[in-house]
Amino acid sequence: HVQLVESGGGSVQAGGSLSLSCAARGYTQRSGCMGWFRKAPGEEREGVAWIYVGSTTRFVADSVQGRFTISRDSAAKTLTLAMNNLKPEDTGTYYCALRNTNLCSLHPTGWDYWGAGTQVTVS
Repeated sequence: HVQLVESGGGSVQAGGSLSLSCAARGYTQRSGCMGWFRKAPGEEREGVAWIYVGSTTRFVADSVQGRFTISRDSAAKTLTLAMNNLKPEDTGTYYCALRNTNLCSLHPTGWDYWGAGTQVTVS
């Protein structure tokens, strides 16, 4: 049974930084994708960044390029999203996701597991 548990959300002023973490419990495969998605009130869920489980290949959305960094600690099975120079439009609920296949994508469909989400508020 795979469980994703996010932590690290909070409130910050514009220009500030936050770091989100996601612990992937019960996932033993050495392939697949992990990613971060977010959903603002009244908006669709959108992809922020993804990274391959088996390598350091990663991708971030244009809207956060240069500000957000996704990384993964293989030993700790922890996914991290470092967010710098935060803007009010970054406000939303951030979700960690995991996909069994290597078909990494910023599209929210096709991901097999989701965390409960953590709130990020930028004012």
